[in-house]
Amino acid sequence: MTAYRGQPVSEGVAAGEVYLPGGRADVSADPVLSGTVLSDTVLSGTVLSDTVRGAFGAVAAERHALAGELRAAGREHEAGIVEIGALIAADPALSAPVLAALGTPVPVTAAVALVREAAEAQASILESLPDPDLAQRGSDVRQVAEAVIAHLAGAAAPPVPDGPFILVRREVDPADLIRLADGAAAGRLAGAVSVGGGASSHAAIIARGLGLPMLAGADPAVLTAPAGHPAVLDATAGELIVDPPARPVIRAASTASGGVRAAGPVRTADGEELTVLCNVASAAETRLGLAGGAAGVGLLRTEIPFTRARGWPSRGDHLAALAPILRLLAGRRAVVRLLDFSGDKVPPFAGAAGLAALLEAPGALGAQLAAILAAGAGTGLEVMIPMVRSLDEVSHVRGELARAAKAAGTDPPPLGMMVEVAATAAAAAAFAPHVDFFSIGTNDLTADVLGAERAALPPSAAAQPPVLAAIAGVVRAARAAGIGVSVCGDSAADPDVLPLLVGTGVRTVSVGAAKVPRVADWITTISTSGTAAEAAPR
Repeated sequence: MTAYRGQPVSEGVAAGEVYLPGGRADVSADPVLSGTVLSDTVLSGTVLSDTVRGAFGAVAAERHALAGELRAAGREHEAGIVEIGALIAADPALSAPVLAALGTPVPVTAAVALVREAAEAQASILESLPDPDLAQRGSDVRQVAEAVIAHLAGAAAPPVPDGPFILVRREVDPADLIRLADGAAAGRLAGAVSVGGGASSHAAIIARGLGLPMLAGADPAVLTAPAGHPAVLDATAGELIVDPPARPVIRAASTASGGVRAAGPVRTADGEELTVLCNVASAAETRLGLAGGAAGVGLLRTEIPFTRARGWPSRGDHLAALAPILRLLAGRRAVVRLLDFSGDKVPPFAGAAGLAALLEAPGALGAQLAAILAAGAGTGLEVMIPMVRSLDEVSHVRGELARAAKAAGTDPPPLGMMVEVAATAAAAAAFAPHVDFFSIGTNDLTADVLGAERAALPPSAAAQPPVLAAIAGVVRAARAAGIGVSVCGDSAADPDVLPLLVGTGVRTVSVGAAKVPRVADWITTISTSGTAAEAAPR
């Protein structure tokens, strides 16, 4: 038995055989792990330059093609992530330093080293940025470099196992996960382990959306694990165990999703009714959440498809992104959040993060609202404003929504707001008469209340008394005004925080699509009388 540690970035437990598609291309990055080389063949500068240029071009073309397939299937969120890799591969900032150094005959291994050096230089720049989300983009650069090196290595990946397997790579690429989860190996990918990356990496985001257990930042020695051997991945404890003492029961489905439940309200142990919704950005996540029993969507993130766009999206752009998701929600609740460009999701055209950029851009809000109304016809549509700080922002959006609805010949849908800022939570009673519902974003609210970096806080931090007090105040204000209130942050899917949220009076939660069944099961064990006492201020 051998155990390898890593950082849990997508929870769950899975079993399967070890699959190492990178082979020597992964292992040779570390001379301590392997004394082998990819190729000692010496090529002229011109031939090698053409070979390297072709490898970068092939990686860009593959990712563009995959992004196109995903977009055609209505999976805009995943297409946007894959397309980032295509743009990196096509960017001269990564390839130019390599090509410039290939003026004389050198072995292929020299080109491989140059590709890694260029990637490390670019990744280091990103990782030095103060924004934790942007810093995580260094992993994307390394993933592209490893794909280029695999092309230079010229060796085909080993065949995908016939049964459940755990993907192990130096840099797990989001494209790897999508191809393996959707292609000929569909249903057999049980989990993933990456030496690089972190919780905010695009591979981790895709893994969470698919409900796949995953570790990042793993011990590099995992790259020498014996391929084909049985393993258990515990992405809650942060451990991959190869050749466990008792041979595991191999099955493709992880425990992250928890199975299929009937849609509808869930009752606590003492009979209180709660509603479980799901947070999505793609049709694939929506299908997963509904299959797990979600009553609808409590947060539809609309900005993901446009983080690499060159200008504010048009009505047609929004329609293309929204229609595949909203057509799955006929007759169900569908809470569509307006563009929320923040963190590493601020495209160049926005100029700045936050709601103000959307409200100040001529025609941008109107175009999105028109598309939301068109795509959401037939659903239980609701519109939500992100990161609200003032009543003027709410008034502005309500006026635009009324104009868009009049132009569409329909009634305006309910308009709600995110409560993500400590000052907004404190003033909830003043906001409540002007909106139809509150949605508490615990990730940002917790960071603001505690004065900490969002990326540095686990979901469990919402259990801190000042945060619970802020949430309880928002719930009281909503009840006094007769409007709805929900929690859509990650804390709603934390087993220690969920009972406390119920104790503050929260009766609607929206969680990651893969976590819906598990959260619903937890709710059935909660006693509201006991949790109310636990959540009370001390």
